Amino acid sequence: MGWRVQAEIRLPSWPLRAKPSTQSQNPETMQTKPFGTAPLSVTPVGFGAMHFDGIDDENAVGALLNGVLDLGINLIDTARGYGRSEERIGRHIAHRRSEFVLSTKFGYGVDGVADWTYECVKLGVERALKTLRTDWIDIGHLHSCPLHVLARGEVQQALADAVQAGKLRVAAYSGENAELAHALADARIGSVQCSISLADQANLSQVPPGRGQGVLVKRALSGLAWARAERPNEDWAYCEGQYWDRWQAMGLAELLPELASDWAGASLRFAAFRPGVSSVLIGTKSLNNLKAAMDEVALGPLPDAVDGAISQRFLDCAQGNWQGIV
Repeated sequence: MGWRVQAEIRLPSWPLRAKPSTQSQNPETMQTKPFGTAPLSVTPVGFGAMHFDGIDDENAVGALLNGVLDLGINLIDTARGYGRSEERIGRHIAHRRSEFVLSTKFGYGVDGVADWTYECVKLGVERALKTLRTDWIDIGHLHSCPLHVLARGEVQQALADAVQAGKLRVAAYSGENAELAHALADARIGSVQCSISLADQANLSQVPPGRGQGVLVKRALSGLAWARAERPNEDWAYCEGQYWDRWQAMGLAELLPELASDWAGASLRFAAFRPGVSSVLIGTKSLNNLKAAMDEVALGPLPDAVDGAISQRFLDCAQGNWQGIV
């Protein structure tokens, strides 16, 4: 299948170039953004709940999840494929369900039925509702669904029927490239999740504002390619290896040396303020890293000259051949 559960990379300290904003310290002042045309608003930084499955201490997991909400983040993204993630969200923060927009993913892993079928999606929604201990799911994605399956249309219809039944609020797709384009052209799909970063800009032309779909960004940090002395070649680091290759080719460190002390912050600001983007998902076990990400995004967009230089360098290096990394 197309999805992978990736090991977490330890994030370095993110130096801030401005006084920490009250946005990450006072939930009442944290701004939200419209989620496409859906009746939802999301914080510009969301929590990707994929990296804490290795934490065995349930008290620590509960403190992390409740801490996310206490910071003022109102978007939590999980998936059937993220180990114990859905079950732990249900266990630890179901009592705070009204405080957050819940996003998860379907299409595989239901006992007794084939993956990528109407029945698999239908039963997957039912299973997720029970596991997450909720009466509704706000955003339900098809998780890296293959193009030939999307072409049949039955999995999109399963989501649309779940929306009609009040079990989902928004039918969504998570993926890249031609599959993403197919999903965006489907009127049943109200939001998408895709990779956008300094080293992965191919999907940007597909998600301009005005289409009406909400857009969630994953992998905004390009696998921390700038922090690696050598190319990662572990089996789990397939995406990270490709990001490293692109980072070397783009030479952004030489082009923009003034960003050398804070590539993480620049990466987040670049992704968060692309036209049409609703929220950037940060997957981490550390509330400190999450607060740092929020403070960085609170600084606003990168200067136009810097933003433009990054975009042009990607186009020059990609030559139309760099697709979204799956």
